[in-house]
Amino acid sequence: MVNKVELVPQGPQFSELVQGYWRLGDWGMSAQERLSFLKQHIELDITTVDHADIYGGYSCEQLFGEAIALEPSIRDQIEIVTKCDINLCTDSFPDRKINHYDTSKEHILGSVNNSLSRLNIENIDVLLIHRPDALMDADEVAEAFAELKQQGKVNHFGVSNFSAAQFDLLQSRLDASLVTNQVEINPLNFDVVHDGTLDHLQMKRTKPMAWSCLAGGDIFSGQSEQQIRVRDELELIRQEVGAASIDQVIYAWVKRLPSNPIAIVGSGKIERVQAAVESLNIKLTREQWFRVWAASKGHGVP
Repeated sequence: MVNKVELVPQGPQFSELVQGYWRLGDWGMSAQERLSFLKQHIELDITTVDHADIYGGYSCEQLFGEAIALEPSIRDQIEIVTKCDINLCTDSFPDRKINHYDTSKEHILGSVNNSLSRLNIENIDVLLIHRPDALMDADEVAEAFAELKQQGKVNHFGVSNFSAAQFDLLQSRLDASLVTNQVEINPLNFDVVHDGTLDHLQMKRTKPMAWSCLAGGDIFSGQSEQQIRVRDELELIRQEVGAASIDQVIYAWVKRLPSNPIAIVGSGKIERVQAAVESLNIKLTREQWFRVWAASKGHGVP
């Protein structure tokens, strides 16, 4: 069973697994098939969905919105997260000369209006600043957030890929709590475990969202020494805990962290989503968790 959990005390509630739509444009689904997939993971109690304006070259929100348009009432059954501030050089923006970040008030407001239109909704549950912006004026971002909240266009705000200091800078200008920091966590890359990012969130009782839990598939097919070590260790643990696949062990490994990450599932195959749900029944011991740590690092703990 997938439970609902609070991102922060007295804050919004998410399903403890989130369906990611980063690769929606690659799934080759019709609008009706997209709607059917959405209904299927809602039936699994995965009601939170993760988007960003740039996903699919600015196309994935539109594809999702087309599915919602087929059955508008389904909006009331889900929590929608999306992100802004990355500006990509694409055919849609021929004047851009380089990918860059933009956390200006003008850009945030415009991006939200575009996302609302593409998603075919009236408000966003949680808006995240997608990447830390070296030119971010925290007061200006706070002004944008306040205006969006007052207009009823966004309910809550958070960040993605922020350091603890960057998180605190923006939080210092806001009246309400940032509700999450979406960061990469997987057995090949878990820097946030040691650089203070997850400690900071645990201190604030703020749950992180974990992206790329399966390392973009590298754990399954990569041939580096690290990837092979990690894959072999995960397979041994899979046999010990009776998991159906090593991806279930990976989700259990991520969920074992005391900051209680909410894992994003990126697959468009409902069988893989079901497997992720079943991983919630797997509890790794401390030793099993550190065996994956050691396999990734190539050495034991100091």
